[in-house]
Amino acid sequence: MQILSAQTEKQKQLERERQELLHQISQINELRQTNKRKEINVLNQVEDLAQKIKAREDLIRVTNRQANLLTGEINKNLKKISALRDELEQLKNEYAELIRKSYKSKSSQSRIMFLLSSESFTQAYKRVQYLKQYNNYRRKQGELIQERAALLQKTNSQLTDQKAEKVQLIAENQKEQAQLKEEKKQQDGLMATIKKKESTYATQINNKQRAADRIDKEIDRIIREAIAASNKKAGIPSTNSGSSTTFALTPEARALANDFASNQGKLPWPVASGRVYKKFGTSRHPTLPNITTYNSGVEIETEPGSLARAAFKGVVFKIQSLPGANFAVYLRHGNYITVYQNLIDLQVSVNQEIAIKQAIGAVAKDSFTGKTILKFVIYKDSERLNPADWINSM
Repeated sequence: MQILSAQTEKQKQLERERQELLHQISQINELRQTNKRKEINVLNQVEDLAQKIKAREDLIRVTNRQANLLTGEINKNLKKISALRDELEQLKNEYAELIRKSYKSKSSQSRIMFLLSSESFTQAYKRVQYLKQYNNYRRKQGELIQERAALLQKTNSQLTDQKAEKVQLIAENQKEQAQLKEEKKQQDGLMATIKKKESTYATQINNKQRAADRIDKEIDRIIREAIAASNKKAGIPSTNSGSSTTFALTPEARALANDFASNQGKLPWPVASGRVYKKFGTSRHPTLPNITTYNSGVEIETEPGSLARAAFKGVVFKIQSLPGANFAVYLRHGNYITVYQNLIDLQVSVNQEIAIKQAIGAVAKDSFTGKTILKFVIYKDSERLNPADWINSM
């Protein structure tokens, strides 16, 4: 019974994974529908298609695992049904034999004679007990037959449901495989277009990376200055290099930092809905494998008009205008910093205390790509952290 229970839980886990992958594909499709100029940037099209292909490949793999698990459960239920039928048949035969024996000695006179013929009181008592046990055994046999019949019916019903579910999964997988084939065909066509102008696209990517690197250095500088100011206020002397890498914390700031740290992996997304467009760290470019890019945070694509929101309570300590990235808002949470880039229509001001999920500003839409992307960065003192380690289910 424990094995069956474990398999059922595994099936539930696979179904949750399948639904999440379906949601990812749906999000990509919905966001693409809002992109009015997606035909302009071939690189963006290929990147989106590559993400959708990966999600669909994962979906097919998960669905196959579900179908295989169902096959195992179906086979076990078939064996269980066979065993139950044999057991039920044996129980019925035994019960029929009991009924026949009972019928032969059913008269109350024969039972009385059976008791009166006892040679002693002890023997008579034992015979009374025997008759009670016999009647109880008959009753329990009848109940056992009913129980096994009900279990057989339930197992048959489960088997029917499992077979129907497997047929549905196989049909869905065939549909996904056909869609995957079409998407790979589209990808091949787009890649052929890119190959013709590979050097041009490579230049675009490198220029964009250099611009991102300049912004990263500027953010690093601002955080170092904030650390220096914090330490100067606390009366901590600077190091030989003239700068420190950690904040001096008041008891209140330390409590806030501890609270932030205790919520690692549970922080809310900095937008109400969206998908990870680019992950943290160094990665090989999906369309030009000879090029690697670095992302200091995580880029989240969301719907036009979406608001960025605070991932945790804190204080706004800096608002900065960034070339090509609109505004960046810095929130301090003790010695942790969260930075929200590419914002317009700001709803906060410097030194303002912010509650968790409070709106900070609107995420800007790129006039060229049509994408609405928030870049979200987390620091601990002067060290960049991977937001996926901190945000719930990222």
